[in-house]
Amino acid sequence: MGHRTTPTVNTVLGPVPAAELGVVAIHEALLSVVPGAEHAWDVTIDRAEVFETLAAKLTEFRTHGGGTLVDRTGMFHGRDLRLYEALSRTTGVHLVASTGQGPEELLGGYFLTPQTNPPTPWPAGKFAELFALEAAEGMVVPRVERRGPAGLVATAATRAGMTATDESLFRGAARAALATGVPVSVRYGADVRHDLDVLLDEGLPADRIAVGDLDLDRDLARAAAFEVAGRGAYAVLDHLGTEGEGHPTDAERADLVAELVAAGHGGRVLLSVGATGVAKGHPGNDLPYAHLLTGFVPLLRERGLDGTRVRRLLVDNPRELLTVRAV
Repeated sequence: MGHRTTPTVNTVLGPVPAAELGVVAIHEALLSVVPGAEHAWDVTIDRAEVFETLAAKLTEFRTHGGGTLVDRTGMFHGRDLRLYEALSRTTGVHLVASTGQGPEELLGGYFLTPQTNPPTPWPAGKFAELFALEAAEGMVVPRVERRGPAGLVATAATRAGMTATDESLFRGAARAALATGVPVSVRYGADVRHDLDVLLDEGLPADRIAVGDLDLDRDLARAAAFEVAGRGAYAVLDHLGTEGEGHPTDAERADLVAELVAAGHGGRVLLSVGATGVAKGHPGNDLPYAHLLTGFVPLLRERGLDGTRVRRLLVDNPRELLTVRAV
């Protein structure tokens, strides 16, 4: 009889059984710092204050039924692994952190190889090695050591359209995912089909890909979500609670989820608030993580989604995405 291995997910406290995740907020931010803002004269980062703020928000999330929160901000936007470890131990919420970076405009000059004229992007292979080490051997604490392994690779394309550097990032993210068994989470640029194709071209299975920002634009939301889910990737509605200025309302988002479920795509939909626990150097989204459960789930129930279907969206789908696959 063969040895059976329990499926696991990489959290900041190490691998945990995938079955223990519970309700997952899949696209959130904990401490989000614009690169370099920590050195600005007018930006103060008091870690004790940050801890208290985040602990309160995570505790509220857990009180309303949340089990796991995914920070998809990547490597250089304030990721603080020791802080996240303490938060997870204190609040009981599983925290999944990410490797990755992007889009091009947020990369430091080191990753744009400015020694060349004109500057040329890092090749995909170098990004793949960088991200894969964080997923396989642990995420870097600057100048100290590696700690818990990354649970996913996160990257993003430039809003106006994928650049050559963005493409290297996407291809590197896909290769790192293939090498380590963690999934990829992306924000697309101007063309969701094109950007998804870049990942698929690397041989990454569609069900290892989550595509966010699908509910930012009221006019594009339905077509983009059906495009992604229809091709077998996860369509992420990750701005729940953000309304006005061309965004869909939550009622419209709930209608879209109901349409996707009715069309047979319920197994390829993920939900999140896209909240920022603490933002430094930029305005954050101050909605509570718990809005997923307190504000949006009731709208799904009003549209006839029963407990089994809601559980599929909040528990089963994210568990399947985040489970580390054998390589």
